[in-house]
Amino acid sequence: MTTRSVEATVRGVVQGVGFRWFAARAASAARVSGWVQNQPDGSVLVVAEGDVAAIESLLEALREGPPGAWVSDVDVTEMPERGIRGGFEIRAGAHRGD
Repeated sequence: MTTRSVEATVRGVVQGVGFRWFAARAASAARVSGWVQNQPDGSVLVVAEGDVAAIESLLEALREGPPGAWVSDVDVTEMPERGIRGGFEIRAGAHRGD
């Protein structure tokens, strides 16, 4: 299995619309480990690691978003493998969008 590790910053109307829960469900379905967190600038940060095809599936879902969201951009940064294991979690952000 070839592993891919990414950080994806999702911009648009992505807070207050259930985006973190959507991302967590999509990541779990794709069997991707990592986390999602609202950012103070209104974006959502997703850190994910898993099989190359699974990461691509997650990124496709992030580009679509849940009903009520409007995704204007998903900026993906490739990262060195971190050894993230144990599922996918929703992390709280330090702002009113939580």
